[in-house]
Amino acid sequence: MENQKRMYQSNGQVAQQEHLERKLKTRHLTMIAIGGTIGTGLFLASGATIHDAGPGGAIAAYLIAGIMVYFLMASLAEMAAFIPISGSFSTYSSRFVDPALGFAVGWNYWYNNAIILALELSASSLIMKYWFPHVPGIIWSASFLVVIFLLNILSVKGYGESEFWFSIIKVATIIIFIVIGLLMIFGIMSGHTGGFSNLTKGEAPFKGGILSIFSVFMVVGFAFQGTEMVGVAAGESENPEKDMPRAIRQIFWRILLFYVLAIFVIGCLISYKDPNLLSSDITNIAVSPFTLVFKHAGLAFAAAAMNAVILTSVLSAGNSALYVGSRVLWTLAEERKAPAFLKKVNKGGVPYNAILATTLIGMLCFLTSHFGEGTVYNWLLNAAGLAGYISWLSISITHLRFRKAYKIQGKDMKALPYVAKWYPLGPVLATVMCLIAMLGTNYSAFIGPKIDWYGILVSYIGLPLFLAGYLGYKAVMKSKMVPLQDADFSQE
Repeated sequence: MENQKRMYQSNGQVAQQEHLERKLKTRHLTMIAIGGTIGTGLFLASGATIHDAGPGGAIAAYLIAGIMVYFLMASLAEMAAFIPISGSFSTYSSRFVDPALGFAVGWNYWYNNAIILALELSASSLIMKYWFPHVPGIIWSASFLVVIFLLNILSVKGYGESEFWFSIIKVATIIIFIVIGLLMIFGIMSGHTGGFSNLTKGEAPFKGGILSIFSVFMVVGFAFQGTEMVGVAAGESENPEKDMPRAIRQIFWRILLFYVLAIFVIGCLISYKDPNLLSSDITNIAVSPFTLVFKHAGLAFAAAAMNAVILTSVLSAGNSALYVGSRVLWTLAEERKAPAFLKKVNKGGVPYNAILATTLIGMLCFLTSHFGEGTVYNWLLNAAGLAGYISWLSISITHLRFRKAYKIQGKDMKALPYVAKWYPLGPVLATVMCLIAMLGTNYSAFIGPKIDWYGILVSYIGLPLFLAGYLGYKAVMKSKMVPLQDADFSQE
C-alpha cells in the first residue's frame, strides 16, 4: 500500500489519475499529534480556567477532558491504522454509519477549519502589534497567509516539516516552563517561596465545586480540539499502520505532562485570585500565566519570548487548518459530495484546487472581521464553535459501528494494526462526554431569571447547520444507514 499512486473513492475502486502521496514520516506524524494538543488554549486560556475553578478544579477538568480525548483518539487510531485515508472520520462515517452523516461531518469539519484559518490570521495581526504597533495588521495577516499557503501548496512534506518545527518550539517552551516552575516551587530558583500554599488558600483547590469544573470543562475541551487532525494526516503517512498507534499511544501521557503538570505549576505559583489570570489574551501577552511565571523567575525577556511562542502556535494552527481543511474537501470531491474540480492534484500529489478553495473562504471570513464591528465574523465563529465536538462525536459513534461490523463480517481481530483498549466502554463514555460538552456549551443561558434566546441561538447555531446538511443529503440522495454486513473495509 505504501508509495503507491492511487486514488481513494467511496466505492473502493482504485484509479491511477488523482492521488495523494504518502510523504509524511514518523517524526512528522508524531509531532503533528503533539502540536494538535498545544496552542493558545494552554498558553493563554489556562489562566482563566484556574481563576474560575481553582487549581484543583482546572486540573480535574483537564484530566477529564484528557481521558475523553484519549478514548476518542484510540477509536480513531484503530480505524485509521487499518484504513488510512485522508477523509478520515468523514469517510468512516459514510462507510459504517450513513453516507449522510459522512457528508454532514465532512462539510462541517471543512467549514470549521476554514474559519480557524481566518481566526488565526486575525490573531497573528494582533500579536505582531507587540513589536510593530504602527504597522497595519492587514499587512501581517496577508503575509502570513502567503507563507501558510506556500507551505501547503508546494508539497505535503512542506506542511509536515513546518509543523514538526512549530511543535518542537511549543514542546521546548512547555518543558522549560515546567522545569523552571518546579525549581521555583521548591525554592531552588529565586522568585517564589510559597511552596504549595496557593493550592489551599481561600476556596482552593476547588473553587465553586462541581459546577465550576463543568463550566471550564467546555473551555478545556475546545483547547484540545485539533488532536483529531492526526487521523487526516494518516492518509499521507509513509507507514500509517505503525505511525498511527505510536502517535496515539503517547497522547494521554503528553496531556498529563503538558497540560496537567503545567496547570499544577501555575496553580502553585500564581493565586487563583490574581486578576491577571482573567486578563490573559492575545492582545495582552504580558499577563499570560507563562509570561508571569517567567518574569517571577527573573527572566526579563519573558513577554517577548512568549509572544514569539504564541505567534508560533497561531501560525501552526493556521497551517494545520489549511492542510486538514483541504484534505477533507478533496475527499468530499472524491466521494462525489463536492464539485469534481476539487479533487485535482498536481504532480506532487497536492490537492491544489482544494487548498485554493479553503484559502479563499478563510480569507473572505477573515475580511468580514473588518466590517460591521465583526458581527458577521462573530456569527461565523459561533457557527464553527461546536464543529470540533460534532467531529469527535462522529468518531466515537462510528467506531462502535466499525467494530460491530468487523465482527459480524467474521474478520480476524489480529489483522487490526491497533486495537483500542477499553472498547466498548471508551467510545461509549466519549460519546456521553461529547454530548454533555456540546449541550452544556452555554448552559448559563438556560438558568438565568429569563432564558437568553439570543445567547442560545449564537452558541448553538452550529447544530442546526449540521442537521441541515445531514437531513438535506438524506432527502436528496435517499441515503440509509449502512447494514453492518455490508460495511466497506477496503483499504483504498
